[in-house]
Amino acid sequence: MGKFFHQKFSIPCYDTDASQLLKPVAFMNYAQELANCHASVLGFGYDDMLRTRTAWVLSRMHIMFLAHPLWRDVVNMRTWHKGPEGLFYIRDFRMTDADDEKVLAVATTSWLVVNIDTRRLVRETLLDEDSVCKEDAVSPSCGKIRIPDKDVMELVASHTVSYSDIDLNGHANNAMYIVWAMDAVGCDVTMKYPLKEVLINFNHEVKAGETVDLYCGSREAGEERRYWVEGRIRTDGDAPVQSFVVEMAF
Repeated sequence: MGKFFHQKFSIPCYDTDASQLLKPVAFMNYAQELANCHASVLGFGYDDMLRTRTAWVLSRMHIMFLAHPLWRDVVNMRTWHKGPEGLFYIRDFRMTDADDEKVLAVATTSWLVVNIDTRRLVRETLLDEDSVCKEDAVSPSCGKIRIPDKDVMELVASHTVSYSDIDLNGHANNAMYIVWAMDAVGCDVTMKYPLKEVLINFNHEVKAGETVDLYCGSREAGEERRYWVEGRIRTDGDAPVQSFVVEMAF
């Protein structure tokens, strides 16, 4: 069994923006699919986990876009898992050009294993050590995002989770959080400046019918524009629940 899982594909038009650049959400979708395919090859994919009533849950992600592929560009994408790190299991990704010479994007992800009936963490070794690769695409692993000044976070939008957000696990797909975050930042930024870096902490699942209030704050340093978007699930009478935090640099 190979330690790397590889796929080559051409960027379709529906995965690009108005500048014909690959959308960040598309990269996340590709990464999730590659992770599942490789896990299945190694014996701990979706169907394997379902037999023990467990599932992989993406908890943290850090993506760096070094160059943005365009519509119809052919790219190579690789993934490998780096084994356990505390409570997490770490998996990295690298996207390169068609000739495998130029690195376009790199990412590291942190996953948890949960029991799908109790929603509790499952703490056991699932991996064959022979399949682990310690090579780093991004180092260190994605940590906890800290918003520098929560007082500047303003409510900018609300989103009610509906059919187009839901994945096969019955809650909002992880990739949709970056869609909501990019929309919260606004077209004045997202259509003018390509995204350079994004970090995401997934803290609480969101289900169909629930409403997420999106709070946004920003800082500028030289030519870099850095934004924080926090999603808070509305609750009846109680304090809102933090669903996710995204940090982005343009």
